[in-house]
Amino acid sequence: MSPANSHVSQQELEQYLWGAANLLRGGIDPGEYKNIIFPLMFFKRISDVYEEEFEEALQESDGDLDYARFAEHHRFMVPDGAHWKDVREVTTNVGEAIRKAMREIEKANPDKLSGIFGDGNWTNKDRMSDKLLIDLLEHFSNLNLSIKNVPQDQFGNAYEYLIRKFADDSGHTAAEFYTNRTVVELMTLIMAPKSGESIYDPTCGSGGMLLNSIILAKENGEEYRNIKLYGQEINLITSAIARMNMFIHDVGDFSIIRGDTLANPAFIENDRVQQFDMVIANPPYSIKKWNQKAWTKDPFGRNIYGTPPQGCADYAFFQHIICSMKEDTGRCAILYPHGVLFRDSEQSMRAKLIEDDYVDCVIGLGPNLFYNSPMEACIVICRKNKPAERKGKILFINGFEDVIQEKQQAFLSDENIQTLFDLYTNYGNVPRKSYVASMEEVKEKDYNLNVPLYVEKYDLGEINEPLEVVIQEWTESSHRIKEANEEIFSILSEVGLNDQ
Repeated sequence: MSPANSHVSQQELEQYLWGAANLLRGGIDPGEYKNIIFPLMFFKRISDVYEEEFEEALQESDGDLDYARFAEHHRFMVPDGAHWKDVREVTTNVGEAIRKAMREIEKANPDKLSGIFGDGNWTNKDRMSDKLLIDLLEHFSNLNLSIKNVPQDQFGNAYEYLIRKFADDSGHTAAEFYTNRTVVELMTLIMAPKSGESIYDPTCGSGGMLLNSIILAKENGEEYRNIKLYGQEINLITSAIARMNMFIHDVGDFSIIRGDTLANPAFIENDRVQQFDMVIANPPYSIKKWNQKAWTKDPFGRNIYGTPPQGCADYAFFQHIICSMKEDTGRCAILYPHGVLFRDSEQSMRAKLIEDDYVDCVIGLGPNLFYNSPMEACIVICRKNKPAERKGKILFINGFEDVIQEKQQAFLSDENIQTLFDLYTNYGNVPRKSYVASMEEVKEKDYNLNVPLYVEKYDLGEINEPLEVVIQEWTESSHRIKEANEEIFSILSEVGLNDQ
């Protein structure tokens, strides 16, 4: 490792941070790594930046200690006794010292950092012994995480790297924590975030979709500092990680609130859910534990299309998102499993959504894009006010082959992303790639939005899917062939050519 006060490469930084997680192997479940590493990492960053700012103010004032302690010289205040170096001196009851320092920092920065370190059980010595915590503290102490030593962009990239690594490592907990970043990039490209807009993620996880949106706006030359980000996340530590993520990436204007979006939406205006220019989301799919009964009389009027079945809240999130879009500029991109496109139990709600002419585009994607699930994914694009040339139509895009399959996890290459984005932008009929369907065509298919009904999915000989998926596709194809044959026989009968 490089000396404590010299600039490090991105790779060195990532290896160093992942090294802290490796200290936990054997005694801690991988799903818990993030609950320990992220708070410690943020604690160290805050302490080192405070020290850096203190030294700069000290030099500026010719050694005036009181001047160097003024709050205006610091992003975050670190009270006496709550600095990293104070905790590092403790050798017994180390977890209690960490917990106390984190709480003191939160109290000293109530508007920004309240609850930021989560509710980790630092004092459980059966789980984290003094020795383990001392080893972690010493590991983090090997590198100075000041801004001069580790600039914001580099630290932000390393944070994203850890989020991805923890998702890979954590098994069952990954879905709530991480959305495939290559899919997020495609979604934000299509959404095209603009200067001055409000962007909302109702199930924001670690905040990646929101961050990607503001980063894209910056890359596109938009004035990104006046974009405001809003997010809600039900999991306490994950919502805290999302807030840390914003600070680490130097996002100035954001509001991320912990809570259950369906039961208690955090952003309310005039007795209804607040509306935003852009909504981007990957809701938890098919959750069964939600208050269906309360939805029938939703106090915020979100049940505009009806009540979803108890065993699947997908269309509760869908309706929440539609209600959260502004009437003029409101648009959304939602990553869903394919079931939302055709399940019979949601047909009436889907029909009303389509009849309102909000569905702009459906992009069918391949399997393994969700963490820990082989399900095929789709992106649903909706707009409250479609451009004139798109009104009364829905674009279907076949992206099943525009996916790179790698072991258990798939991703989109830069070329895949560009191909799908161009198909969306060009808005036309391309054999086997895209089709613009009229509202009448969708009605004739009983409001089924399954992409293969409109765009041929594969060439013969190219099928390389699990058996159950092939069977499902074959069943759907057989049904369509049967309908076509019946139509042909009917025509033949009418002209007297059917001998049967």
